[in-house]
Amino acid sequence: MGTRGSPLALAQSGLFADELRAAHPGLEIEVKRITTSGDRIQNRFLSEVGGKGLFVKEIEDALMAGEIDFAVHSLKDMPAVLPEGLEIGCYPERRSPRDVLISRDGQSYQSLPSEARIGTSSLRRRLQLAHLRRDFRFEMLRGNIDTRIRRLEEGIFDAIVLARAGMERLGLDLKNAVEIPILPAPGQGTLAIEVRSDDAALKHRLATLHHDATERVSLAERRVMRELGGSCNLPLGAYGEIQGNEMRLSVFLASPDGTQVIEETAKGSLENPLDLAQTLVEEVWRRGGRKILDAIQQM
Repeated sequence: MGTRGSPLALAQSGLFADELRAAHPGLEIEVKRITTSGDRIQNRFLSEVGGKGLFVKEIEDALMAGEIDFAVHSLKDMPAVLPEGLEIGCYPERRSPRDVLISRDGQSYQSLPSEARIGTSSLRRRLQLAHLRRDFRFEMLRGNIDTRIRRLEEGIFDAIVLARAGMERLGLDLKNAVEIPILPAPGQGTLAIEVRSDDAALKHRLATLHHDATERVSLAERRVMRELGGSCNLPLGAYGEIQGNEMRLSVFLASPDGTQVIEETAKGSLENPLDLAQTLVEEVWRRGGRKILDAIQQM
């Protein structure tokens, strides 16, 4: 099993390995830690140094070379298009996709002081929070979760923004975590188990932990990301949720300066998540989404 070496990556891949062993008694799983470019570069925005692929490329290289049999990724870190010969062989059940605001005393975004300093490197989070509080001051914050929380405790920030799922997987105290009403990144809260496309035996084993509903919403969210570009300098949120026999799919898209914002929601059959995603994308185009993407590409 290939995984990044961060505490969160090791925790979530370890949880998956435990579940896989429980489903297949006697199965032995060796963990191989792989350092990615995204782990090495911590002082710059991802959009400046290569984007989402920085967290998966070295792991995918090892997978294609046969050095590992499968990889455990955070789905939100994966590019919209996978290398030829690789595929997502299993979507385990999704954990909470929500973002949370962490302060030293559990304040909500409404109760933080004027011009509060918010630590986040995500343009998606920045622009949606700025829509809620125009006075917030945003500063770059990268590194593993422990590092981010430590910088908050040192008083460098008034609050930071983290994914709830990551905190849960690390077993961290959530008493000061307050959910914020913003759309998550496509795939947030979901693990993706990447395999070689021709490894039928392994895919058969992984099927015991596959969660169909998670796959459906993941396919819809990732199709939105793929159609809209999916780069790290694209402020994009997408979230699918199942309601009975339907899926509700929402999207947030903004220009990098926040002057243009598109928010849309569509509902459709659970059986056709890609069709629903395409319907939503076409509505984004109708509302001027191409102008936003053209402006980003010219940056």
